[in-house]
Parts: sequence; C-alpha cells; structure tokens
Amino acid sequence: MKKLVLLFTLCLVAFIAFSQEIKESTFQSIIQEVTVFLSGAQVFETSSGQVSAGESFILIKGLSPYLDEKSIQVKGMGNFTIQAVNKRLDYLSEQKNGAKLQALQDSIYEIQRNQSIESARLEVLKEKTSLLNANKNIGGTQNGASLTELKQAMDFYDAELMKIKTEELKIQANIQNENSEMNKLRNQITSMQASAYESTSEIRIRVKADRAGTANFEINYLVANAGWYPKYDVRVKNISSPLSLIYKAEVYQNTGVDWKDVKLRFSNGNPNQGGQIPDLEKWELNFARLTTFNRRTQIFGSVSGRVTSASDGSPLPGTTVIVKGTTIGTVSDAEGNYSLTLPNGASQLVASFIGYQMRQLPISSSQINISMMEDMQALNEVVSMGNALQSKVAGMDISNRERRMSAPQMKVEDASGIATSVIENQTTVEIEVAEPYSIKSNGERTLVDLKNFQVDASYRYSVVPKLDDDAFLIAEIADWSKYSLLQGESNLYFEDGFVGRSILDGSSLQDTLEISMGRDRSIVIKREKNDEFSKKRAIGSNTTESREYKITVKNNKSQAVTINVEDQIPVSVNSDITVEALALSGGKLDSQTGKVTWTITLAPGAQEMLSLQYEVKYPKKEKVMLD
Repeated sequence: MKKLVLLFTLCLVAFIAFSQEIKESTFQSIIQEVTVFLSGAQVFETSSGQVSAGESFILIKGLSPYLDEKSIQVKGMGNFTIQAVNKRLDYLSEQKNGAKLQALQDSIYEIQRNQSIESARLEVLKEKTSLLNANKNIGGTQNGASLTELKQAMDFYDAELMKIKTEELKIQANIQNENSEMNKLRNQITSMQASAYESTSEIRIRVKADRAGTANFEINYLVANAGWYPKYDVRVKNISSPLSLIYKAEVYQNTGVDWKDVKLRFSNGNPNQGGQIPDLEKWELNFARLTTFNRRTQIFGSVSGRVTSASDGSPLPGTTVIVKGTTIGTVSDAEGNYSLTLPNGASQLVASFIGYQMRQLPISSSQINISMMEDMQALNEVVSMGNALQSKVAGMDISNRERRMSAPQMKVEDASGIATSVIENQTTVEIEVAEPYSIKSNGERTLVDLKNFQVDASYRYSVVPKLDDDAFLIAEIADWSKYSLLQGESNLYFEDGFVGRSILDGSSLQDTLEISMGRDRSIVIKREKNDEFSKKRAIGSNTTESREYKITVKNNKSQAVTINVEDQIPVSVNSDITVEALALSGGKLDSQTGKVTWTITLAPGAQEMLSLQYEVKYPKKEKVMLD
C-alpha cells in the first residue's frame, strides 16, 4: 500500500511540474549597428514580439557562435521584468544553406560529373593506343610489306596516335583546371560556413509579466573573428602643395552571421609606436677582445606569401595576418596570398583562421609562406559539447546555468549628416559611418572610406648614407592629433605616381607627425671613405687611427630642397680609448650617441660635399674595430 501511495505522489509531482513548465517563445532579431574594434566587434540588435503572462523564456536565435556570454547586455521595454539572461549554443537547429551556397555545391557536383566523363574518355583513348600498338606489325612472318604499304601504315599510325595524344593532353589540362576551380569553390564554401561542425548561439531571456503584452528588446554583445586595420592613401602633388590623406578601414568578419545594411562604427585603439626611416644605433668602441657582435635582424621593408592548409596544401582565404604588437595587418585573398608593409622593429607575424591553430612566425625573409594546422582539440570540444547537449531532454533544469544581470541603458547616437563623424569617448575614439554597409561573413576584405583630409604639410628630405644611399621625403604635419589616426599601412603617391608603401605612425608622441613618402631618387647621395686620410700609426705606447668619409649630396630636382643628413662617429666606453672629432663640415655632434647631423638647402642642380673626420687613440697592445 505504501508503494502505491509513493508512486501516486511521484506521478502527481511530475504532473504538476510538467503543467508548470516555463513557456518558450522565439523572437526574431535584426542587427542595427556594429562597432568594429581592431580585434572583435560589438553587435547591437533589436527584437520584438508578444510576451505571455507569468514566467517565460524569450529565445533570440541564429546568433554568432563566437558570441562572448559575459558581454551580453539586454534592455527591455514593456510591462515585464527581466529575471535572467544567459547564452546557449544551439546545436539542434538545422543549418540552412542559402541559395548562393547551394549554387556553389551544385557547381562542384557538375564539375565532378564532367570529370567522370573525361576519366572514362581517357580510358577509351588508352585502349585505342593499346590496340594500335598491338597491330602495328605490318605483314606476316613470311611476306614483307611493300614500301607503299609501309608508308601508308606509318602515316596512319602517326595520325591516329597524334589525335589520341592531343585529346589526352587536352582532357588532362581540363581536369587540372577543374580541380583548381573545385578547390576555389570548396574554400569559398568553407569561408561561408565558417565550420561544418559549428553551432549557432541563442540568447535566453527569462521574463515575468503580470499580463500578456508587447515586448521590445535592445541587445548588444561582443563577437570574435572580426576586426579592422587602418589603411591610408597619401598623395602629394609636389612639395609646394597640401597633402591629401585618405583614411580607410579594411574590415573583415567571419562571425557566421552576415551584417546587412548596418551602421558601422570603427573604434580606435592604442597601437604601438613604429618608424620608417633607418635609425643609427649607438656605436660603442672597445678593445677587440672585449668586442661582442649583436646579430641584427635583417631589415625587410615588406613581407608577402601564401597561407595554405597543412593537410592538403589548399589555400586559406580569409586568414588574418598581423605584425605582432602592432595594428599592421591584412587578410589573405581568394588564393591565400597576403602582403604587408613592415614597420621598423617588426619581428614576428601572427596568423589565425577559424578551425586552425594560431601561428607565430619570425620575420626572417621577405617571402614567408604560412602552413596552418587544423585545431583538432577545438573541433573535439565542439563535437563533445554538441553530443552532451543533445542527450538532455527539453524539460531539464537550467536555472543553475542562468546568469542574472542588470539591463543597462544603451547609448544611441544620432545619425551624422556627413560621411563620417568622430565620437570621442573616455578612453577610445570612434569613427561613425553614416551610410549603411553590408559585410558578409566570409572573411573577405572590405575597404570603407572614413575620411578625406586636405592637410597643410611641410616637407624635407632625410638621408642616412651609412645605411641607405637613397633620400626619403618626409612630410611633417603639425597639430595632427585632431585627425584620430592609427598606425597603419599607407600607399604613397608623389607627383601623380605611385612610389611605394610606408607606415603611418599614428601612435607617435611627437607634436609633429612625420609621414615617410618613400624614396626620391632625384636626390643623389654618395658616401666614400678617403683612404689617403684613413691611416694607422704608432706613437709611443699608443696606436692612433684616423678616418675620413666624404658625403656628396646633389639635387637633381627643379626646385630647391632642404635635406637632413645623418652619420656618426664611434663612442668610447673604455677609458683607455679616446675618440676625437676633427672636422665635421659644420655638422652638429651629439656626444652621447655619436650622431652627426647636417641640415642643408640645395638649389636646383646644386651639390654639396660634407666631410666627416675623426681620430681614435688606444693602447698599442690592443685592437679596435673601426671598419
């Protein structure tokens, strides 16, 4: 009897629990705004629908699987109370292929069907070749063939075999092209799907309402696998004209959700400092036995290469490649190719792609190909989580997984009447684009014009002939902080021609921003050692060595130019070694660093010779290295 009572009680509890199961309603959401950071993005969505009386769950489905749960903020408008908000991965939702994705898959199937026909044709041609070879003997063992028959047979064999070989080569070329095309299609599908094993995210909002009514929500959250890189076009017509500076954003996103007609904001960061003109390091002179040589990293102005999968060698379009510690970066194109201009001090590249292990590579060459390994651990975690989730029933208790949170006010900015506007926050600067943009979740690069400045600039040339024989044109911009610039790659155009790429160092702490406009070979530089003056002689217990270098600077331009020239003399770090500057042609010597600088103005066609003379004295029994 007790067992029957216990069984009845359990059934009654189960019935009451079932009858009181919290109702779930799915709301559709629309992305309205996206704030793109240098790495990551903040997505702002709106959603509305009907809420039931009592407690219920509002489900916002179809969100990015890379949504950061801790960043979710929800604001509700209506006669209800938000009790809790949490994120859940939705592995049970059916992944629907769009029309474009289905078209890509159909194209692959069509190519495969065509290759089956071509393979069959190759087999037929192979059999024809075997048949010709088996019957190429003319005549029997008793009777030989006449010359006419022999010639006819040879012509027939030659013509037929040539036809077969020509057709074989054509089919093989077609198959090769088709394989390449299928590879491109598969990569495009991979980029569009992000990963075949990924789920979508859903936000679960637990609400309580006294009565049924309309509910409106404003939701924002952070997502990964998105970002932007500053890019610039710097144009100078001549050194008497203002500088034209076009500020652009190279945007990428592979979040799994397309951004359709959204308002974009680009958030400024704190990029590291960089430089472009070679810097002279301090030259410490000591005895040879105490001299150590630091291996200097080879200086490369740029790096390029191809990103491929380590498993099959296929290209990986949409891979982000950045210079570690900077905002210099790009995204690989459809063939997996990338190219970057390097700032001074660049030492490592960082490559990342969804589903693959992040790689860091030393910059040891101007050509670096990157092979990416699949991240099997992450894949296994996704599959394990999916299996665990599917094993649970719909009525499970999720209260321990809910995260209670407040609903802070969302900041809504008024639309700007110009192309872009700058919003200065407490710690960041945002550039808002008035026109809506659509950016697909495929990792492709999208260039967005932010600002076009006409800037008053002064120009000078900088030369370091010990390190480089070319002159660099430097544009100087005063009061540049008002432009909210970041460190980024710049395309340089001078005198209506493309002259190369450089780095615009928007992180500089100087009052004047210097933009390297690249090399100008109209300024000719030559540095030569004067062997007649450069001698070594012994005086008493000491050895004295003298050096002289002649620096010739010529202006082949049609207008006068101002040129800064840098060179150096060694700096002694040993009391037994003395260094004396003899003649510097009016140059200014910094005794701490040994740098010698000249500022000269040359008329059109003029040239000037600078002399750098110094003398070094040290004990006779020791050696120093001056060359």
